[in-house]
Amino acid sequence: MKKALLAAALMSAGVIAHAQSSVTLYGRIDAGLEYMSGLNNGNGGSTSRWRAESGDWGTSLWGLKGSEDLGGGTKAVFQLEGAFNTMTGSLGKTGTIWDRWATVGFANDNYGTFLLGRELFISNGVWDFDPFGQSNWSSASLVRGRNWQHSANNISYQSPKWNGFDLYGQYALSNSTSWNGNGTTAQGRWAGLQLTYTSSLFQVRGIYDEIRNQANGTLNGSDGAFSFSREYTAAANVFLGQFKIQGAYQAIRTSGATGVALGTPTTLDHEWGGVTWQATPALAAIAAVYHVNGNNGAGNATIYTVGGTYNLSKRTLLDLQIATARNSKNANFGLEANGVSDPDNPLPGHSQSGVYAGIQHLF
Repeated sequence: MKKALLAAALMSAGVIAHAQSSVTLYGRIDAGLEYMSGLNNGNGGSTSRWRAESGDWGTSLWGLKGSEDLGGGTKAVFQLEGAFNTMTGSLGKTGTIWDRWATVGFANDNYGTFLLGRELFISNGVWDFDPFGQSNWSSASLVRGRNWQHSANNISYQSPKWNGFDLYGQYALSNSTSWNGNGTTAQGRWAGLQLTYTSSLFQVRGIYDEIRNQANGTLNGSDGAFSFSREYTAAANVFLGQFKIQGAYQAIRTSGATGVALGTPTTLDHEWGGVTWQATPALAAIAAVYHVNGNNGAGNATIYTVGGTYNLSKRTLLDLQIATARNSKNANFGLEANGVSDPDNPLPGHSQSGVYAGIQHLF
């Protein structure tokens, strides 16, 4: 009898170990003060403003992620993540609690990770190659937010590393749960493929992605290449001791656009470069230049920016960014990733400048 009880206890312990699981709560809180000049005052002139700001250095967010060991090296995994405004407590731009991540799937060290649900769109893969890490004034600004979209109804796969290479793919069904609309709803699928090579001296990444118009499945819209288009990205990091040099080129293209109004670009060429100097373990200084050129009379613009961070601890830092956006005659690009007609844009041909200082805490 005692042997039977012992055997049962050992079997129970094995089941418990096999079903081992964990859940982690994490987040980021970002807040600060911002000054900006060169804002359109609505009367043909320019104005300036001071304001409290959340998320200029990095989106304020919170989330839950976890895993359960299924045995054989495979885990069931999930992630829930949402953005919020530190200053007001309101939810992110979409107004939904899990607007960034809501995924469930499987992960295996040898075979990779397969997920279903809502994710950051694959175009966000430029984050690793942006000197300012996709801050509010950086690699999304001059393409009016094209680089930091979120996509729903995703199927994605992330490979393990093979001799320094890794592959990531994403396919997002239309904004209905039918396969690409299934002939009854809009065909607005989003998709992309990303290949990365990483070594101790450098890292390179290529990304192809497309965002299709939900109304008709085409690769063009009323604002030209900014919302619905194909994007080809080549990016690199070079690691030189205390210095990290970063740069990228993006070709953004529409397809089949007809009767496009003058000033609406059907192609965009976007590039940037910059350097980060890790002066001390706590202090980093950053400088970068971002440039975009649009066809069809859309003009071009350049953002020049400097800034840096000072880490008070492993989880808390102070941040600073100073930037100016310079436009050609017909362009009205601002420091932020605004739409073409956003009132915060400068007047066509005018410049816009700003400074931001804040604090960020991770938990």
